[in-house]
Amino acid sequence: MGSVQLQTWQDCEDFIRGCVFMGTGGGGDPEWGERMLRPALDEGLTLEWVEADDIPDDVWTVTPYGMGSIAPLTQETLDKIEELGLEDKLGDASMEAAIRELGDYLGQPIGCLVCAELGGGNSAAALVTGARMGIPVVDGDYAGRAIPDEVQGTPFIYGKHSWPVANVDRWGNVAIIKYTVNSYMTERLGKMLAVAAFGITTQAGTPLPAAEMKEVLVHGTLTKCLALGRAIREAREKGDNPIDAAVAVTGGWRLFEGVVSGKEWEDRDGYMFGTTHIKGSGEYQGQTLDVWFKNENHVSWLNRKPWVCSPDLVTLARRESGEGITNTQIKQGDEVVAVGVKGLEVFRTEYGLNQAAGPRYFGFDIDYLPIEELMKARK
Repeated sequence: MGSVQLQTWQDCEDFIRGCVFMGTGGGGDPEWGERMLRPALDEGLTLEWVEADDIPDDVWTVTPYGMGSIAPLTQETLDKIEELGLEDKLGDASMEAAIRELGDYLGQPIGCLVCAELGGGNSAAALVTGARMGIPVVDGDYAGRAIPDEVQGTPFIYGKHSWPVANVDRWGNVAIIKYTVNSYMTERLGKMLAVAAFGITTQAGTPLPAAEMKEVLVHGTLTKCLALGRAIREAREKGDNPIDAAVAVTGGWRLFEGVVSGKEWEDRDGYMFGTTHIKGSGEYQGQTLDVWFKNENHVSWLNRKPWVCSPDLVTLARRESGEGITNTQIKQGDEVVAVGVKGLEVFRTEYGLNQAAGPRYFGFDIDYLPIEELMKARK
């Protein structure tokens, strides 16, 4: 099998850095990814991904991922966990448990793992879980970014269902979602289980024969994340601009530069909702950028007028280091650059925009305009 391996801790850091950048503010906590990768590397596990074409067509593939809000836990929630006497029995092994539960339910051996999205937590966790279980992880994902909902994944847009789903939380609770009437309910049921588990649970779903997986996979994205993270780091080491390096690798655009003036957020229904407010600096002095997020960034306004929206990507990165910032971490006073990247064409169709990934799907009466058109108009 052709493969790419993470052989050093620098490789791991580069990979996480690239995944966070492509995560558009979500994708799981990068500290979770680091916490899983470090011991795996120290134990000598083979941390690698393989090309999709190397997976036999009849192999069963599944997608493991964290499910729930990226909001920080409140003291009230921590007190409730203590009151119920809950103990973290599984921790990071809950993802492995979910895969085993799904395999047992299906009565089929699981022969390949596919990342649901790109993110510092979910991508790294799937990679380590595959290494621990001896199951290959394919070079690709189902979104080309991080996403909050089931329907922003390519399986939905191509008519695949994600059930059955195995759900396992760190406390040791196990649930099987046998069947759902549509993908919106798959998402809702998973999020409600995450709410019940006090924030985050892990799931394994989207069981597909490899032949079908290959048809809907966004190919090569893990390799791209590694290259992106490496380019950002090497630019810093050479004294070059890391944002320029990220723009070059992603084929994206610098959208804005400024200082975070505030962030409003709430933890609701298994998601972190909010808006980050940025006051322009440098050539953007006197201007504003507002970015609305549902776990990930999805709608933006330049000077209070609608601007870049999903399915195109908006990433907020630290101005000096080029490091992407999750919406959990970003705070008032951060100096940031907004970078935009073209999203997947399949979500730019009328169906994709209205049913899955456009601003109206997220509840905003905004006409989607492709980022490349917006950038041409800006010149």
